[in-house]
Amino acid sequence: MATTRARASAPPAAAADTEFGSAAQRDRHRRILDATLALASKGGYEAVQMRTVAERADVALGTLYRYFPSKIHLLVSALARELERYQERLERRPIPGETPYDRVLYVLGRATRAMQREPMLIEAMTRAFMFADPSAADEVNTVARLMERMFTRAMHEGEPSADDIAIARVIGDVWMSNLVRWVTRRASADDVSNHLELAARLLLR
Repeated sequence: MATTRARASAPPAAAADTEFGSAAQRDRHRRILDATLALASKGGYEAVQMRTVAERADVALGTLYRYFPSKIHLLVSALARELERYQERLERRPIPGETPYDRVLYVLGRATRAMQREPMLIEAMTRAFMFADPSAADEVNTVARLMERMFTRAMHEGEPSADDIAIARVIGDVWMSNLVRWVTRRASADDVSNHLELAARLLLR
């Protein structure tokens, strides 16, 4: 399992904004990720084939490979896209809860239930995250920053402390490992909720 190593204090920027300068490039990037998410939602990891993604996104296969060298890069980037969307929804209103424990548990619960509604998609994305090698370090680190930011923001507003970041990393690792256990049918949805609640309680209460 890849670990969360990047700092949460710098807000992660969407890859489309930082790597692709023109509107046409950003549009191609968006179409590629949209195609990846659609295929993974219907058929899981095996359904995401580079040629199929290129055809669905209406881009040349060579163009797809320039953007994403492999399906691992594609699916980890798709995971980052899903986390960005969830974080945008979270930021529209204050996170409910009186304590950091309450707020982190709320965020974990909402995010986990949202992912469990798309079992084929989460299977594909978590499998790719688990199998990612050093060539996908940028994509993995983007996911790590998004998770850290999501959890540190739930703890409190403002600049996170070193302890906040360390706690967010541990929670992120527990979250991803339990999602893997769920998609591989080694844990039920209730098991996942119980493990996440235990981790949050031990770290935050």
